[in-house]
Amino acid sequence: MKELTRLLFYFIILIAFVFSAKAQQLSDSIVEKAVPVFENGEAQEVPAFSNSEKWIRHDLWIETEFDTDGDGKPDRMHVDVTRPYQTDTEGLKLPIVYVSSPYFAGVAPDVEGGFWDVKHELGEPAPQERVHADVTRTGERPIISTSHTKTWVPRGYIVVHSSSPGTGLSQGAPTVGGDNESLAPKAVIDWLCGRIPGYTSVDGDEKGEAYWSTGKVGMTGTSYNGTIPLAAATTGVEGLEAIIPIAPNTSYYHYYRSNGLVRSPGGYLGEDVDVLYDFIHSGDESKRAYNNATVRDTEMKNGMDRITGDYNDFWASRDYLNDMEPMTAALLMSHGFNDWNVMSEHSYRIYQAALDKGIPCQLFYHQYGHGGPPPMTMMNRWFTRYLHGIENGVENDSPVWIVRENDKMDNPTPYDAYPNPDAFPVTLYPGSGAPERGSLSTIKPTKKETETLIDNYSFSGNALAQAEITEHRLIYVTPKFSEDIHISGIPNVTVKLSSSKPAVNLSVWLVSLPWNEGRRSKITDNIITRGWADPQNQKSLTKSKPLKPGKFYEVTFNLMPDDQIIPAGQQIGLLIFSSDREFTLWPEPGTELTIDLDGTSLTLPIVGGAEVFNNALKED
Repeated sequence: MKELTRLLFYFIILIAFVFSAKAQQLSDSIVEKAVPVFENGEAQEVPAFSNSEKWIRHDLWIETEFDTDGDGKPDRMHVDVTRPYQTDTEGLKLPIVYVSSPYFAGVAPDVEGGFWDVKHELGEPAPQERVHADVTRTGERPIISTSHTKTWVPRGYIVVHSSSPGTGLSQGAPTVGGDNESLAPKAVIDWLCGRIPGYTSVDGDEKGEAYWSTGKVGMTGTSYNGTIPLAAATTGVEGLEAIIPIAPNTSYYHYYRSNGLVRSPGGYLGEDVDVLYDFIHSGDESKRAYNNATVRDTEMKNGMDRITGDYNDFWASRDYLNDMEPMTAALLMSHGFNDWNVMSEHSYRIYQAALDKGIPCQLFYHQYGHGGPPPMTMMNRWFTRYLHGIENGVENDSPVWIVRENDKMDNPTPYDAYPNPDAFPVTLYPGSGAPERGSLSTIKPTKKETETLIDNYSFSGNALAQAEITEHRLIYVTPKFSEDIHISGIPNVTVKLSSSKPAVNLSVWLVSLPWNEGRRSKITDNIITRGWADPQNQKSLTKSKPLKPGKFYEVTFNLMPDDQIIPAGQQIGLLIFSSDREFTLWPEPGTELTIDLDGTSLTLPIVGGAEVFNNALKED
């Protein structure tokens, strides 16, 4: 009897165990695996993805198709990966937000003489060779960067970073816009899509696969980091579905030259492509001498041409507009109208080309300076649509969004196009007034006159715009507006001039007056837009020709794209001067620049056209 009782007891325990196991299995089946969640067409933060302590972080190297450091082996790019742990424990596959940069491993220190000396005559070499600074690499494996991880990993993405060629632990040489800077991110995307292997060490054969990737990749970044997504997209690499470049440099010629003129980016007087090369060259110290000799001291030295400023094959190879034929990635591009580092023309030229190709596009412009991403909801909808494949209708959203003067960055105004479809060209003509202020109106003066200015780099453009009387600039001003005026598009200027020397800087600003009145506090001055040109290139961007002193030439060029509302009570001023202290070379003061007013004009794209413009000039 006791034996029977014991057996019955064990049987009950066994049954309980079986039912407990079955219950656990049932419980496990009820608990849903972590997956991305979408509301209103946007990926939402998922708690299961948000615990950064559980994120899996690792690094590896991707082999490219080029060898730029001369060791006879294909260069490998260093990448890091940050992904939710569910990509291992639950076999979850997710799309990728990929960011590449030359800056992740540190940059060169500021050293005296590291920039080109700009104090010399046009057409002559700098007085001395600049100083070359070395970069001390920073950072420890496996993390290259933590940028974008807190934004995108919780929303159901994997974030991948890579150091661009010749920087950090990536092999090769930096070329500042050369082909390898397009092919490097292409290789990383090929790996993310399973077409090529990754390696767990820089020179080993042990492979690392991207088994957690869906093969859908998006790229983003700001400035140089925003240039690389465009560079990758111009390769047409399959799997790069969408890019969000923010203030990208789309042409190194347009960054370091302007209509044939040697010009610096704002805030970096004397910088040129070789300066940027030194600034980012944080790669293997043992390869730097070879890289310097082949890239900086040969290709760049022979191609950059600080003597004439002409457009040539070197610059053409670093202009992404020339490489857009294979591009298919959906493009959301952001830029600031008051970005005087990477100027607004960079985004506009690529946006127009992408539209012409039928690529899905959105353009976000704001009134601030360098950088400034689109609102998070715009970026989220863009990546949700093209990386997760959620049909949220983003392609039917307004194609253009512009942050108006008094609005916050997350409150842009939608438009059907840029330039505004209701903007029409209005041509304005200067009337004499030097050394004070002349007039600017739609009525061309009948009297043929000339006015002369004397070049002097020691006066800033801001000072020249505000001066009541000065011989160092000419300025032509409209009457005060009784109504707001909306400029939208690309202003164009024609200046008929003669010079007392064979070479001269030409700088043109469009300003809003009175200075510091009626303007937004975030804009510290009254610059509407600006532009620069070399009169020696008035007929050809690729071949300059010295000016004959005293002979008049017509120089026509665009100012930077703009979309700005000039408030009632303000005036528009056309400021013409020679050397721009912030941007151009500084030749010896004293060059005379004579302007023929009869051959000089400004064309503004005005919403509503000439009728609206002229009505705004009528007194109440």
